Amino acid sequence: MANRFIKPYFCLMGRHGKNQLFQSIKVIDTASKGRTVAKTDDGEIIFLSSGVPGDVVDINIYKKRKGFYEGNIIKFHTLSEHRTKPVCEHFGICGGCKWQHMKYDAQLIYKQKEVLENLKRIGKIELPDLKPILALENPYWYRNKMEFSFSNQRWLTKEEVDSGIEINRNALGFHKPGMWDKIVDVNTCHLQADPSNDIRNFVRSYACENDLTFFDPKNQSGFLRSLMIRTTSTKEVMIVLQIFQKKDTILFPLLDAVSKEFSSITSLQYVINGKANDTIYDQEIICYEGDDFITEVMENLQFKITAKSFYQTNSLQAYELYKVVRDLADLHGNELVYDLYTGTGTIAQFISQNTLKVIGVDVISDSIDAAKANAIHNKIDNVFFETGDMKDIFTEAFIGRHGKASVVITDPPRDGMHKDVVQQLLNLSPERIIYVSCNSATQARDLFLMKEHYRVIASQAVDMFPQTHHVENVVLLKNI
Repeated sequence: MANRFIKPYFCLMGRHGKNQLFQSIKVIDTASKGRTVAKTDDGEIIFLSSGVPGDVVDINIYKKRKGFYEGNIIKFHTLSEHRTKPVCEHFGICGGCKWQHMKYDAQLIYKQKEVLENLKRIGKIELPDLKPILALENPYWYRNKMEFSFSNQRWLTKEEVDSGIEINRNALGFHKPGMWDKIVDVNTCHLQADPSNDIRNFVRSYACENDLTFFDPKNQSGFLRSLMIRTTSTKEVMIVLQIFQKKDTILFPLLDAVSKEFSSITSLQYVINGKANDTIYDQEIICYEGDDFITEVMENLQFKITAKSFYQTNSLQAYELYKVVRDLADLHGNELVYDLYTGTGTIAQFISQNTLKVIGVDVISDSIDAAKANAIHNKIDNVFFETGDMKDIFTEAFIGRHGKASVVITDPPRDGMHKDVVQQLLNLSPERIIYVSCNSATQARDLFLMKEHYRVIASQAVDMFPQTHHVENVVLLKNI
């Protein structure tokens, strides 16, 4: 059936114009932020918040932009061969697993495709060696950290709203996309293994049975605010309960009940946060029972992880990622290495036995403190760490203090490297640069700035986040 454009027939949408319907349109590709793309025979581009490449659908347009539309699927004519049934009852509501309706092998294909297209289109790079994306054997239960929010403003289904029945609005789960004050109450999340779901559901049940108040984000009131659960591959479990105000007479019985119910908990902590936002990095974390850390193991290394520590949220794939970095660095024991954006120094310590010296830098002082403590714990004496904003600290004076590195590993945040950091890298002119990125678009932008001086030798994508559109990519550059 040929694509047909049906003239506007729905209600007005203010300045955005009228609703429109496109009928029997094929979804052809994925796009940024987990979206998909449909295209008409006339070349009209439509971005969708759902869909799987290969679907043939009817689309209701809700917004017209310059050069493209945005719409929602209202009817399926043909289902893609890449489509699968989501395992989670909350799929499409909580917004956490936007690709759970796509088979895992197809997810890998489109992640690899995104990396390649960004490197070619933005970085203007022709890759001599694009290695196959590293998949995860089990694409569920892989996260070692989850954060759940309490709210007395539970998101309600249309059926609940229309029922007219008074409903318990307490919830413990995830923010509904586009609704900052609404929380989707979660029964089972398939991203973090047991005992995560059992702990969350127990805390919620206890709170409801004992009339503990859930946080009210609009009025800034209530008692329970958030619940963080961290786990390790060695089966250690950390719980961090965030409360809005100090009320020991109700807090301590709750913590005691959790401790009694779950003997696997090795670190039970809480934080009192009366600020407007949930950020705990500027708050005191109080250890109620057990240690104030949990320990992750990687080869012969141990990493102590505190409530505030950054650690890759997929422990199994973090190990694979670090092995890729180590292999591409091709170290022989006599190299001075800079590890930019080092975080808690995990990569620096992982490669340290193959180097002469590693210098790690990060802007977060708590992360650097953890890096130093872990290096001492692991008896590593050839890694050194500094705290500072990368664009300010990575200077000629820095190079003068530590020496000229022949290898640089850089793992910046999603925004990529500041242009001053890129320029200083070019000034330093190391033999090899290994660029780790969770955003291949900004990675490609930075690579373009270095293309006159460095040649991209290899690119390796690593799937750290199955069921989502996110992908990690590692690139090896050599000085021309």
